[in-house]
Amino acid sequence: MSKIIFIDGRNFLRKINFVLDPDKKQNLDFALYDFKGLLDRVLAGISIDKKIFYLGKLLFHPETKQKSSLLVEKQRWLKSHLEKQGFEVIITGRVRGHIEKCPMGHEVLTFKEKGVDVKIAVDMITMASAGDLQLAVIASSDSDLQPAIAKLRKDNVECFYLGFAHQPNKGLTFTTNKTILIRDSEVKDFWRR
Repeated sequence: MSKIIFIDGRNFLRKINFVLDPDKKQNLDFALYDFKGLLDRVLAGISIDKKIFYLGKLLFHPETKQKSSLLVEKQRWLKSHLEKQGFEVIITGRVRGHIEKCPMGHEVLTFKEKGVDVKIAVDMITMASAGDLQLAVIASSDSDLQPAIAKLRKDNVECFYLGFAHQPNKGLTFTTNKTILIRDSEVKDFWRR
């Protein structure tokens, strides 16, 4: 039976980005971040057998070809960087562009990730059903994972919520066996400028 960390990649990156650049003035390159170091520190004393980092599949959007190409290339660099640090990277779901109407009446192209939380939930339940999961560390702030976590706990799988101190998810805190919060100072310690 394994102890596995399941990381909702975009969610995790967004939280780290908020700590490193709260005013959103920089375009941070996460291929420079020491994710392994951060997790080794915050999960000290917990032996993790596998670290899975989930990312939504980026698709080219006809209205933003240049930006789409850059984002796809950055995701490739990030995937390679994570794999070098011992993570399994799963590209799943998709990031879709769609037009939204703003309150001022004009339209804006926005992008939303879909399907990553579902894949995480399915993987956790599948592993638990096969008797392969002893501990699930859930690094996500997506409340949609609560039913899957409740099922894991019913099946005697221990569940830890790994969140961020500046904005923890109360639902996941109450649903899991234990909460571990990453402090801002810890996030900053593993940023390679």
